[in-house]
Amino acid sequence: MEEDMKIPNHVAIILDGNGRWAKQKGMPRNYGHVQGAKTVEVICEEAYRMGIQYLTVYAFSTENWSRPRDEVDALMGLLRNYMKTCLKTAAKNNMCVRIIGDKTRLDEDIRKRMDQLEEATKDNTGLHFQIAINYGGRDEIVRAVRTLAQEVVKGQLSVEDITEERLSGALDTVGLPEPDLLIRTCNEQRISNFLLWQLAYTELYFTPVAWPDFSREELEKAIIAYNKRDRRYGLVKDE
Repeated sequence: MEEDMKIPNHVAIILDGNGRWAKQKGMPRNYGHVQGAKTVEVICEEAYRMGIQYLTVYAFSTENWSRPRDEVDALMGLLRNYMKTCLKTAAKNNMCVRIIGDKTRLDEDIRKRMDQLEEATKDNTGLHFQIAINYGGRDEIVRAVRTLAQEVVKGQLSVEDITEERLSGALDTVGLPEPDLLIRTCNEQRISNFLLWQLAYTELYFTPVAWPDFSREELEKAIIAYNKRDRRYGLVKDE
């Protein structure tokens, strides 16, 4: 990649295509999810080497509960194992990990592992890695509005004091910069209820590559495309 490339500070990724990738190989969908989790580890390391400071991935949405029960159970099992793996990876790479989404629907043991992971990595100064689990953009905004409404009811906040900044401060992503670039794999061209508030001015990049096959080279292609955008006007730069 060219040395004068501008590296986005915050990249968000919708990890799509694990199941389809596995099906094409004649394997069960969970095989794709397992391989996808390994790709997450690789991209975390490569992203930080490239100069990306914040990486946010969409791992499990609020809508994913509607999938077949055996697939959801397998995903929860994978999530349990990944929490352990991520703790080791974070320690090795000085990575700060944060979970965004509504944790209340998750089993208690998973919530405990999440809390342990966040606590153990909170002071790390490497890549800031956010994992969206049981996350939905609309749900996040509703929860934030309820928080502000409770403050109004208690007399701690006036209606006039509700601003964009105040609402941003009640979201799961409080304290994080908004994404510069969103990548979605496997050729789907929609944002699927991901970071609805935060993506207001984010550049979007779609690739036909399924997530398990996503690599440093594919990440570089996304950044090259990002550099061709005119951030002031939302157009492709003149050659």
